Amino acid sequence: MIYDLIIIGAGPAGVSAAVYAARQRLSMLIISKDIGGQVAKKAVDIENYPGFDKISGPELVELYQKQLKANNLEVTQDEVVGIEKKDAKFLISTKSGKTYEAISVIITSGASSRLINVPGEEEFAGKGVSYCSLCDGPVFKNKIVAVIGGGNNGFESALFLSNYVPKVYILEYGAKTNADQENTELVAKHKNIEIITNAKVVKIEGKVFVESITYQDLTANTEKTLEVKGVFVEIGYIPATTFVNGLVDLNNKGEIMFDANTLATKTPGLFSAGDCNVSKYKQIVMASGEGAKAALSAYEYIKKQSIIKNHYE
Repeated sequence: MIYDLIIIGAGPAGVSAAVYAARQRLSMLIISKDIGGQVAKKAVDIENYPGFDKISGPELVELYQKQLKANNLEVTQDEVVGIEKKDAKFLISTKSGKTYEAISVIITSGASSRLINVPGEEEFAGKGVSYCSLCDGPVFKNKIVAVIGGGNNGFESALFLSNYVPKVYILEYGAKTNADQENTELVAKHKNIEIITNAKVVKIEGKVFVESITYQDLTANTEKTLEVKGVFVEIGYIPATTFVNGLVDLNNKGEIMFDANTLATKTPGLFSAGDCNVSKYKQIVMASGEGAKAALSAYEYIKKQSIIKNHYE
């Protein structure tokens, strides 16, 4: 069977794309390792998504599942390992050894936050450990928090958090921070932000929720513990784009470059949306919007291909 559309990934961008594609009556296959992506794994309480005062990641994923079911959409749980275009069709190969064909493809494979890989990080993910200050920051109002990473992302997160919390620690592994001059000057003006360099995070501890973070002072070669209720990891993202096989242009971070008007990549019929794309902000609402736009663009492409096919038959 040749599908009109295959969507790779079922996070916010993939679900949004699927719902919009369903409304266009496209034959469709969704391939993903899970439903929800980072929303299911990392989101604590979401307070900046239209229509909800507050909703947890698992609750939002449950709504995704209901909406997919209401539109008669099922997710094939598998992992895409390769994609190629041959004779105007896309061939999608998966980890299970299956191959699928489609006229058009939307990549919504997302990205994962880089981990610090210390004891307690996985245990307290969603229980004080966060990878998105914009998503979760307000939840930690009036609580002391730490930000891991002294680059622009870390500084910008600390600046945002400083509006809600009495104290923010920025922990940087290196001898100096890597944020640009503007962010450095802005942070210097905030008395409730403290920068600690030469700090190697050793462990995160707590009972039910985070209560402290321990780091090694690389200068004094001693361990020190900070009492914090939140730990925000801001050391970058790893986009899930290893399977694209040269069909798209990537930036130096491995993010997909795309046409902002249509979400089209350099390969006709291949679109991308969400956190796998080049973007400064990794937000649920932005990924959802891109998914909708990509689906509408894919529909236009598929419609044109059908007209061309009918013309020559």
